[in-house]
Amino acid sequence: MPNPRARLVLTEAEQAELLNEARVLQVASINHDGTPHLVPMWFVLDDEGVIAFTTYAVAQKTRNLERDPRITVLAEAGTTYNELRGVSIDARAEVIRDPQVTARISAIEGARYAGRPRPERPSTPPTELPAAAYKRVTVRVHPIRVRSWDHRKLGS
Repeated sequence: MPNPRARLVLTEAEQAELLNEARVLQVASINHDGTPHLVPMWFVLDDEGVIAFTTYAVAQKTRNLERDPRITVLAEAGTTYNELRGVSIDARAEVIRDPQVTARISAIEGARYAGRPRPERPSTPPTELPAAAYKRVTVRVHPIRVRSWDHRKLGS
């Protein structure tokens, strides 16, 4: 018997489109007591197309992800039921404490959220970095399981 939910699944291209359109990523990590820690984050697709965001090195999510790299992220869109679409990704988080990487992701984030073109990838690393690059880390999201839906595919 065919899975009726299968017709709602987003293609990889549709998932990429949603991730490029979404402004906020819901990020869930696991607190030391096992409870979820859920926060909204700005995010980008890095130079390799991996979901990435920056956060303070001392943030709760950073401590959680360094202790337990399991992460779930959610990007969604739509305001009425028949418009709802989203992608939920269970993943392994990679916390990167390299100021060069964080400066690059911050530059991409800054351009994205200011509506500017994506900055070119420099051929050589900059010699001076913004002070924030030393206070923040980059988190890259490596998917393990992806679930998606698009209620627009239900029809009217």
